[in-house]
Amino acid sequence: MKIFSIFFSFLHFWALYQTQFLASARTRQSYSTLEIPTRTLVDLWPDSVTPSTSQMVALSSADRPAGSLMAASSLIFFVMQFVHFKDRSIQLVAAGSLHFIGDAGFRNGLYVIDIGQNDLADSFAKNLSYKEVVKKIPSVILEIKYAVEDIYAQGGRKFWVHNTGPLGCLPQKLSTVQKAPDDLDPYGCISSYNDAARVFNEALLLLCEELRYEKKDATIVYVDVYTIKYDLIANSTKYGFSSPLMACCGFGGPPYNYDVRVTCGHPGYQVCDEDSKNVSWDGIHYTEAANSIIASKILSTDYSTPRIAFDYFCN
Repeated sequence: MKIFSIFFSFLHFWALYQTQFLASARTRQSYSTLEIPTRTLVDLWPDSVTPSTSQMVALSSADRPAGSLMAASSLIFFVMQFVHFKDRSIQLVAAGSLHFIGDAGFRNGLYVIDIGQNDLADSFAKNLSYKEVVKKIPSVILEIKYAVEDIYAQGGRKFWVHNTGPLGCLPQKLSTVQKAPDDLDPYGCISSYNDAARVFNEALLLLCEELRYEKKDATIVYVDVYTIKYDLIANSTKYGFSSPLMACCGFGGPPYNYDVRVTCGHPGYQVCDEDSKNVSWDGIHYTEAANSIIASKILSTDYSTPRIAFDYFCN
């Protein structure tokens, strides 16, 4: 089974979140990854950043709405890049290459969609009110719908859709946002940010139900990652975390160890002795210890709708 992940950039598609410093060893995506030798990626790189006519025709013809948020507005370009990747990969396989994926691989592959958090974060960062952020959510959901339909038109039939996590529990947000005391929940997270995430997730769940009804021959699984991640904060001691809202790598010390002027990896940063005690690695990404729990719970299918064993996608 090939697994394709939709995140935010072209290179993320090739590497599927290769281990990097800011990711604190393994991310949850690296537990199941599409392995393509780095030396062969140059053969797949687009001939031009401008999509060809054939690529444009391959995408759905529905008009995209104006005013979409960041990831939504870039998602169409990601799908264009995917179409190029698919076409080029099939060409190389036909030419005898053993390093790429043929047509059957794309038809039988699992398409993982994990998108939305940056949209909400970017909107709040622009000082939009809660109501203004929520008002923009439907346009993001519509773009995700278009993306699924485009991939479906390319032969994709298996989709694994993650909802977005508790944005208001990230140390980066907690340390940089001027928050009113009454906007903090019992665990110290920003309620309005998490409320927006839940509105997004409810809309995403409805979209998955709609697509499941429309595309009877497709398998579309919605995964409640929000509940998994929030549980790490709300029941941190149960999992052995003593500092659920503090970044392991950063600057400033308690309560969040995050300073926008001295972020992880920049001169002056400090790293905690045991990242297994922290949920957050750098204020944005999760630690390996947290991601290990998240991945285990995702693969359990206890948080999936419909609840389908992950082995199903290997057939």
